[in-house]
Amino acid sequence: MKFEREIKIIKRAVDEIIPLEGLIAKLDKSQKTGKPLRVKFGIDPTGYDVHLGHLVPIRKMREFQDLGHTGVIIIGDFTAQIGDPTGRDESRPPLTHEEILSNSEKYMEQLYTVLKPEQTEVRWQSEWFSSLHLADVLKLLGRFTLAQFMAHDTFRSRYEQGQSLGMHEIMYPVLQAYDSVAIQSDIELGATEQKFNILCGRDMQRHFGQEEQVAVLSPILTGTDGVNKMGKSLNNYIAVFDPPAEKFGKVMSIPDSLIINYFTYAANADENTLEEVKAELDGGVNPMLLKKRLAREIVGFYHGEEEALKAQEGFEQLFSRREVPDEMPEYEVSEASVRVTKLLTDSGLCASGGEAKRLIQGGGVSVDDEKVGSVDAELEVKDGMVLRAGKRKFLRLRRK
Repeated sequence: MKFEREIKIIKRAVDEIIPLEGLIAKLDKSQKTGKPLRVKFGIDPTGYDVHLGHLVPIRKMREFQDLGHTGVIIIGDFTAQIGDPTGRDESRPPLTHEEILSNSEKYMEQLYTVLKPEQTEVRWQSEWFSSLHLADVLKLLGRFTLAQFMAHDTFRSRYEQGQSLGMHEIMYPVLQAYDSVAIQSDIELGATEQKFNILCGRDMQRHFGQEEQVAVLSPILTGTDGVNKMGKSLNNYIAVFDPPAEKFGKVMSIPDSLIINYFTYAANADENTLEEVKAELDGGVNPMLLKKRLAREIVGFYHGEEEALKAQEGFEQLFSRREVPDEMPEYEVSEASVRVTKLLTDSGLCASGGEAKRLIQGGGVSVDDEKVGSVDAELEVKDGMVLRAGKRKFLRLRRK
């Protein structure tokens, strides 16, 4: 098959390509004209924490860049004020323009840990939507029917359940589709739940006389709990901004059933590596060894090999040998006696009193290796005490 090597790379860690023959045709055209393909991915900067689930399609964009093509990031400064209804059971409050600008800057900082800046084009929806008039918007809406949109799983289920469904939310796929026209997209990347929106982009391009983009759909990455979609609300995510030791520890916490999944989608392992890992699992190798390899690869990608090895050493010191780390943050305490929940929140080990109480009730808080048994516990503070919260957070207490 023509472009066999390129297709093999693009297919890796991808659920669906629509249509495959269209991708081959675009690669052929690019080769003949010497013009790189324009590979689109849109972000709605409703927050700024990027986790490894977000980066599954971004790592695919990097592979397109390595093949010589251009990544185009669309900053959804219009659609972020709507909120993508895909996969959501409720409306989302709009953001201010200032919040969007701030989130976008932080978002791109994290995407550039993967992407090549010199082959990345960043575009804002306001470039084209700010000049559209009501008549233009009505024409865009006229490209689609209500029946098409009510066939969308999210829209249909919310309507059937009697939940609120705003007209502005139905506009979301239309606006995303027009983005493809505005930047003349050749390829659009996205999660499988974005399939409807990306295919709308193909329809929109056809209506405007453009060559239709190809949809390259990646799976949703399962969170570290092994059950739910990776996300901040469930605290089952691995963030780009997590330090190396935190990333390493979170990878080590995943259930064994996710080892292949994470090698495939989080570490973007090649075919040979996947076959090797599968053979080792089938051969009865200790899954802990494979998770250490996985964690090294993920940490090494974002922080370098040296930091990955240091993170592994720290993990082994902490868990395999059950030792307290040599280095940890220090926190000064002025009171001779203080409630442990207050200490946890004031020091920043826990984000709230509720989190501190839950952690204590779950047996996750200790002082000098002795568990704190009550949420009402008072601590007689001595200089040098070690407060531990959860598996990886330590604090050395200092008396003022």
